[in-house]
Amino acid sequence: MNPNYSYWNEKIAHYLADDPEFLNIYKSFTEAPWRNGHLDDVTRELINIALSASPTHLNMAAAQHHIRKALLLGASKEEIAEVLKVVSILGVHTCAVGIPLMMKHYTKSEEEKSGYTKEQQALKEKFIATMGYWNDFRDDLIRMDTEYFDAYYEFLTIPTRRGILQPKLIEFIYIAIDSSTTHLFEKGIEVHLKNAIKYGATQGELLEVFQLTSAIGFHTLLDTLPILEEEVKESALSKK
Repeated sequence: MNPNYSYWNEKIAHYLADDPEFLNIYKSFTEAPWRNGHLDDVTRELINIALSASPTHLNMAAAQHHIRKALLLGASKEEIAEVLKVVSILGVHTCAVGIPLMMKHYTKSEEEKSGYTKEQQALKEKFIATMGYWNDFRDDLIRMDTEYFDAYYEFLTIPTRRGILQPKLIEFIYIAIDSSTTHLFEKGIEVHLKNAIKYGATQGELLEVFQLTSAIGFHTLLDTLPILEEEVKESALSKK
C-alpha cells in the first residue's frame, strides 16, 4: 500500500509491529475506501481532515497527518481552511437537538402561532433557496431570535455561496461528521444524503464516505499506543 495514497499511518504501523496479525487487519480495513476509486485521493483526505477536526472528535495528531497528505496530493491551503470552516458549523446541532426539546415545555404565543413576519419569511425562503432543505427547529429559532438566525444563515451558507469547495464535497463532509461515532446525528445524515444524491453522488461514493468515517476508531491506537509504550519503558526502569 502506497503511504501517500491511503489511510496508512506510519506511527500506527510502528506501534503495531509486534502484532502483525492486527497490523494486517488494520491495513485491510483502512484500504477499503481506497480500493475501488469512487472518490479521488484529494477528496478522501479532505474528508479525513474534516473527521479529525470535527468538534466532537478533535484529534490533532490525525488532523496533522491528513493535512500533510492532502497538501502532498495537491490540495490548496484555501481548500483545507474551507473544510475546517465547514466543519465548525457542527456546533449548531446543539440548537437542532436542544430547541425541539425545549419547546415541548412551552406553549406558543398567539404571535408565534400567527406565522412569520415579512423579514422572517424572506429569510426562510433565502435559506431554502440556498440550502435546499428546512428542518422544523428552524421555525422556532427564526421566530425567537431572527438576528441570530440571520447570523446562523450566513455561517452555514458561506461555503456554498463562495464555491471554494464543490457542493457535493460539502455534503460528503457533512455526512462524514454527522455519521462519525462521536456524533451519530441521524437527522443530519438523512438531510445531507438527499442533498448529496441531488448533486449526483453515487452509491459507491457514499459508501466510501462511510468507510472513511468508520476508520476513525483507529485514532484510539494513534493516541494511546505511544502512551502504552512509554509507560512500559517507565515501568521497566522503575523495577531496576
